[in-house]
Amino acid sequence: MLSDLRPHERQVYSQFGEDGVLEHIFECIGTTNRRFVEFGAKDGVSLSNTANLRLHHGWTGLLMDAAASRSDELVSHAFIDAENVNALFAKHGVPERFDLLSIDIDGNDYWVWKAIDLFTPRVVVIEYNIFFQLDDCRTMPYDAQHVWQEGSCYHGASLAALRKLGHEKGYALVHTDAWAPNAFFVLRSELPADWQDRPTEELTDWGRFHEPPGTEGRPWTRV
Repeated sequence: MLSDLRPHERQVYSQFGEDGVLEHIFECIGTTNRRFVEFGAKDGVSLSNTANLRLHHGWTGLLMDAAASRSDELVSHAFIDAENVNALFAKHGVPERFDLLSIDIDGNDYWVWKAIDLFTPRVVVIEYNIFFQLDDCRTMPYDAQHVWQEGSCYHGASLAALRKLGHEKGYALVHTDAWAPNAFFVLRSELPADWQDRPTEELTDWGRFHEPPGTEGRPWTRV
């Protein structure tokens, strides 16, 4: 079922193998309303984790990005933070329970996911910072105004921090991309009763670093 998703990695529009992984996850657990939310969504197609589902599998949903044009009909312009994320979902008519949430905002990813408490996605794919050891639970401190500086390793949260948060929110970590820093979580209620969590070292090839390079003196928060 979901015990080894590496063979299913396949790129259609996504950065690496996310498209194939998501296809297989939903083949295994089924779909409900085929609704998604993705932020930051860029242009909604290139490097998107939801374009394949939208364009080839009949899905619909909400795309948001801080860099989107305010006249863009596909991607809504929004600067997302922990204070406004639930209100943005409600404003755009996101159902309380939906199939997929994709988070890639290069900064407050941990805090925004933590803040989502009025909505329940069945699957979450979220970017993590690969430059931490596998048991290091750290994230950037929350800064609602944070904007990622291209090329900087000062962003996001460690995989351990996100796995801990996912557990608190009722999710199991089922996969990370071989070549991209994306982690895939599925609601435990959607998994078989005999589901057994796999050790993190079996789920990622990253985690061999001690500290994100070039971030000496920058603050991190242990969670």
